[in-house]
Amino acid sequence: MIIDTHSHLYDDAFGDNVEDVLQRARDAGVGKIFLPNINGQTVEPMLALARRHRGFLYPMIGLHPEDITDDWRDVLTRMEALLQAPAHPFIGVGEVGLDYYWDRSRYAEQQEVFANQVQWALRYGLPLMIHTRSAHREMVDVLKCQVDNWLLSNRQSSNCKQPNCPAHGVFHCFGGTAAEAEELLSFDGFMLGIGGVLTFKKSPLPEVLRSAVPLSRIVVETDSPYLSPVPYRGRRNESAYVVAVVRRLAEVYGVSEAEVSEITSRNALLTFPKAV
Repeated sequence: MIIDTHSHLYDDAFGDNVEDVLQRARDAGVGKIFLPNINGQTVEPMLALARRHRGFLYPMIGLHPEDITDDWRDVLTRMEALLQAPAHPFIGVGEVGLDYYWDRSRYAEQQEVFANQVQWALRYGLPLMIHTRSAHREMVDVLKCQVDNWLLSNRQSSNCKQPNCPAHGVFHCFGGTAAEAEELLSFDGFMLGIGGVLTFKKSPLPEVLRSAVPLSRIVVETDSPYLSPVPYRGRRNESAYVVAVVRRLAEVYGVSEAEVSEITSRNALLTFPKAV
């Protein structure tokens, strides 16, 4: 079984043929697909799709940094209310993080929104799905600050029994340097999400993974409908194409595709236990 840990199958890009997309994923050996949310408007379409495919699709809740609008405080309030409901369906907090690639006009707001959602993950014991682009240092600083504050607060009340980082999750779409990988993996309980970028001809990622990242700290993802892997570049990405990522990982680590599938799926379920 392969687990696609990051796919936006509720996106309008899939239109009326999402059922065909899901069947192709099943036919390709994908056993579970995780659905990170992006804003207030996508919550219900995502949940409706997940309800139709219980045991196959697993939703998260979160506000993407590129989807922050003037009413972001109200959006966060409504999202957290969903997390407070008994037996809510969310397996994680995501897609959250920082993105300064195109626009830095909400520089401080992005960090405040991200900090709030890290607090959710700590408060409700859920993993994070973290998006970072052109913001590695800021993201690490915000995450570390929130974790340190949480640990300090719990130690003061004598409730903290865990010496390691209480936050866990995935650093989505990793494409950084070996030094950045090592810094991210210093957060216990976090995996690196590896997708189509690994398959690009000029990508330095294969060498970074070989030198700095054990397979035991990797999960696979598509980020559908974006970042299609080779040989599907130029097409709408979909979960079935995660097989191309598994194939390239097998080449990078010199192991079988079956071993990559087994290890990355185990990693995914350890990180997102509500998806078991």
